[in-house]
Amino acid sequence: MDNLGLIMNRLLFALFFITSALWGQNPPYDAYPDAEPPYYRLRYEASTKPGELIFPVKYSVWIPDGVKTLRGVIVHQHGCGEGSCKSGLTGAWDLHWQALARRHDCALLAPSYEQPGKADCQMWCDPRNGSDQAFQQGLKDLGKKSGHPELSKVPWALWGHSGGGHWAGGMTLLHPERVAAAWLRSGVPFLEANPDRTSIKPHELPEAALRVPIMCNPGTKEGVTLKTGRFARVWPANEKFLLKIRAKGGLIGLSVDPLTAHECGNSRYMAIPWLDACLKARLPAKAGEALKPMPVDKVWLAPLLGKKAVPAAKFPGDKKKAVWLPDAKTARQWMQFVKDTKVADTTPPPAPTHLKTKGNVLTWQARADFESGLSHFIIERDGEEIGTVPEEPGNRFGRPLFQGLQYSDTPTFPLIEMKFNDKLAKEGKKHAYRVVAVNTAGLRSK
Repeated sequence: MDNLGLIMNRLLFALFFITSALWGQNPPYDAYPDAEPPYYRLRYEASTKPGELIFPVKYSVWIPDGVKTLRGVIVHQHGCGEGSCKSGLTGAWDLHWQALARRHDCALLAPSYEQPGKADCQMWCDPRNGSDQAFQQGLKDLGKKSGHPELSKVPWALWGHSGGGHWAGGMTLLHPERVAAAWLRSGVPFLEANPDRTSIKPHELPEAALRVPIMCNPGTKEGVTLKTGRFARVWPANEKFLLKIRAKGGLIGLSVDPLTAHECGNSRYMAIPWLDACLKARLPAKAGEALKPMPVDKVWLAPLLGKKAVPAAKFPGDKKKAVWLPDAKTARQWMQFVKDTKVADTTPPPAPTHLKTKGNVLTWQARADFESGLSHFIIERDGEEIGTVPEEPGNRFGRPLFQGLQYSDTPTFPLIEMKFNDKLAKEGKKHAYRVVAVNTAGLRSK
């Protein structure tokens, strides 16, 4: 780095600490879940070295029970701004995303950058500004901490929101050989210079990145149907990114959320099955082997901003401007999602386990339904329903969820417990209790 670059980097670092004090940011963030196995966490301080990350960062990871060797890591990356950064602190505790990770023997990792409210998000969401290096160091150190050293070498499935989409897309362009798939919610990296945003450096598009399945997922109110407002530039940026990659034959699709603006809404009900299809096709059978190529013999295509997909051989339009979908099953789910986000689910959630009573307090364990997550639990005493947990499941961004939902698609904090206090139980009488899980499609467990 030349002298001017070194001086600028040090000035940015000094500015970060000055503005941290002015804006009341006192890292580390002090409200987050305890990390005890199968959860692990570490934190890195901000660096003063040129080219390294100027913000502190926490990485939290969840390891599925019973997995001897991990096959991959699913990264759930929050967006820009202090609130979104803090929401990353609960990402690894999301039961629905854990269901995807468990299905493929993958870890679930959630970063949380300690970015002050008005600091430049590019200093972490562009991986070249130190977050790439910090992330890979985090994988090594968490691998040692968790007893899974292979974590530093396994493939990545990347999900990112807003600035996190910029980061996930940037990591895909920088390391296409490591990325099994990338879902970009409301944010993409730039492939050409932007005169309106000169702080954003364009990325190069390597040939290998064209073979990585990518899904762009803007909200319709981000420039598709609503052309004005704070997020109106999201769709034009997505369109440029998608068409440039499709023009070169890249495996990229578009899932416009028909209900939302910048919030994540119900996007997980499409993101999770799409990533599932990509991981099923691409993860190697043995750790250390290269990713398998994405099959292209069962592809479906749809018109840009259209809502109907067909097998590629029957697509009448320009295939280099079409939405790419990996197979028929995913295409059917996609058509349901872009219509009203109601991706169909006919399977009930897993039944709760390990039900225990201590006095009048019940506790239990449960896994989320893979397709539809968890909405709530129904408590039965002696065959009669006596309550639900939570009492009123909520989510102002989409379907009601047991864990709630923050702006960047992570559980609310403090985390809700699987616990119920039966205050009306008759003292001295022995009762029979049952707990029933209900998914967000309204289906009950056995």
